[in-house]
Amino acid sequence: MNKFSQETAVTQLGKGLYGATMDRSWWIISGPNGGYVAAIILRAICEEVNDATRAPRSMTLQFLRVPKEGAVEIEVVVERVGRTVSNVSARMTQDGVLLVVALAVLAQNRESSLSFNELPGLPRLPDGSAVPTADSIATEDLDPDRDVPMRGHYEQRWVIGEHPFQPLASGESVARTGGWLRPTGGEAIDAIALAAMTDAWLPPIFSRVREPLLIPTIDLTIHFRGLPADPYGFCFVLFESPLSQDGYLIEHGQIFDAQGHLVAESRQLAVVI
Repeated sequence: MNKFSQETAVTQLGKGLYGATMDRSWWIISGPNGGYVAAIILRAICEEVNDATRAPRSMTLQFLRVPKEGAVEIEVVVERVGRTVSNVSARMTQDGVLLVVALAVLAQNRESSLSFNELPGLPRLPDGSAVPTADSIATEDLDPDRDVPMRGHYEQRWVIGEHPFQPLASGESVARTGGWLRPTGGEAIDAIALAAMTDAWLPPIFSRVREPLLIPTIDLTIHFRGLPADPYGFCFVLFESPLSQDGYLIEHGQIFDAQGHLVAESRQLAVVI
């Protein structure tokens, strides 16, 4: 079992009840990374559904409180089982306190007379050129002044957007960043890893501001579109925040495999502190 699988592992405690451990190596400032929490909950959901033909299609999480290091419990309820679709809810608690609520859809592939794909593939650079390959980009410490243990779980190659807290002097920087990303340790990218990766990149708002700020996620929705052609290779991620108002920030995310196939999309709502 690879490190990611170990640190997102769940143990069945009873019917519909699972235990897991919040590992401090996944911390970002004051608590665990939301994608890491999502991955643990999704693993418990998949264990409860226990049907490999029903792949995760959608997942929505609302974060009520910040988990602490140590044991948590996940209660999973299969709300409905149809011929091809399972609807599931989950609740993560710690010492009897509710932390996260989640809804998920797992479903089989369906034959359909309607099938098309008009997506443009990998994003382009601002000048319209193709993004460079992951192997052509050197590794760099993108935010050396802050201790964020979670970043040690990923290999990152920055491609799009200004580096964190270094916006253009002209004031024309936008909250749009992206690059190549994959888990460390030779972990295959499955739906559970994709859930974690939707919240693994540095927030795009960091490319628009000069000083760090806290933006805890309160709602995260993930749509799963497929799996990477190469499960061990880099994926290209693109994140942007087109709107911040009334103290709340929106973040849109896309994850592509190296061939340009869209494998996951996400949307976050975060509080600006």
